[in-house]
Amino acid sequence: MNDPELRSLLVRRLSGRQLIGLDAVVALLYTMVMFAQLGQEADAALAEYAVLALTGPPLIVRRRWPVPVFALVLAMTVLGAVLEMPRDSLVAAAFALYPAALSLPRRRWIPTSLIGTLSGLVLVMVPLAGPVGSAASDVGELLIGLALMGGCWTLGRALRERRAYAAHSARQLADRAVTDERLRIARELHDVVAHSMSLIAVKAGVAVHVAEARPQEALDALRVIEDTSRGSLAEMRHLLGVLRENGPPEGDLAPVPGLTGLAALVDRAAMAGVRVDLQVRATDLPEGMALAVYRIVQEALTNIVKHAAPAHGRVLIEQDASEVRIEVTDDGPGVRVLPGDPGGHGLIGMRERAMMYGGALTAGPRREGGFAVSARLPYDRSTP
Repeated sequence: MNDPELRSLLVRRLSGRQLIGLDAVVALLYTMVMFAQLGQEADAALAEYAVLALTGPPLIVRRRWPVPVFALVLAMTVLGAVLEMPRDSLVAAAFALYPAALSLPRRRWIPTSLIGTLSGLVLVMVPLAGPVGSAASDVGELLIGLALMGGCWTLGRALRERRAYAAHSARQLADRAVTDERLRIARELHDVVAHSMSLIAVKAGVAVHVAEARPQEALDALRVIEDTSRGSLAEMRHLLGVLRENGPPEGDLAPVPGLTGLAALVDRAAMAGVRVDLQVRATDLPEGMALAVYRIVQEALTNIVKHAAPAHGRVLIEQDASEVRIEVTDDGPGVRVLPGDPGGHGLIGMRERAMMYGGALTAGPRREGGFAVSARLPYDRSTP
């Protein structure tokens, strides 16, 4: 079984034409055997040959029209028994019943489990009964035929239930994936909106206060507002495009934010009066983890801008063989909103991003003043 081509052939699912071809082979063999048995009878009538012709060949299309084919084959089998033709122990009817059981809708009143159990008992017990008289032999042959039909019915229903369960599981997984993606996009939108609107609010306040005394400074603040709003709208448009039925909008999409985008965050914070020292000692992070690092830093800087500006901050990203550490601190006097308090969704989002990678995040005031956000994301560099 080491040959990959042979293994592929054994596990490969056959196409519809190939299955019909197999049915054609079985139908041909069955018809030839039954015609040979009927030919040994000297008084075989033309009607008997017609019955056989309507029993074997229809099995070729049992997958296309399962219920009509089963009804026809069963009727011809009963008619053959009435005409005292050579019997097949309901083999043809059982062969035709399987696709019918596979295609018929579920009926709660049909005791499929009981049918399967009784069929198995009959197939085991009847052969153990040993040689019997001719009448009992006829009954035993009929019981075996019915047991074959019961077994085919049970197999068909079991496969149908298995396929239905697999389809249901696939739909659940698809729905869960859609939900997870929408939650991810919601977090992305929150981060984009919170960071940008905080900066815009700060610069708008500056513009209002210095509009008359220092118009040039007010004009600079308005330019920052314009650039920030344009960039945020573009990123939001790309994110919202994923939620549309036709997928993301056409055109070039911005790259996924990562470690290279941290410098831009620091520059934006500086525009709002928060000077930040950035130190990045991490490289080659997976795209998803780099995005998580970016968003955690973005949210932490947003909180500094909202609650502590003007202030001085520090961002440190370190990586070793086992984890990535993120520390964002400031010396501002502002009071922060903790995760358990109303409005603490930003810190909750940071904690969720850390937990996605099996990490942890802590946030709280520092003894020397200011606020600190610290996160640890496990990362094994040896894992591809």
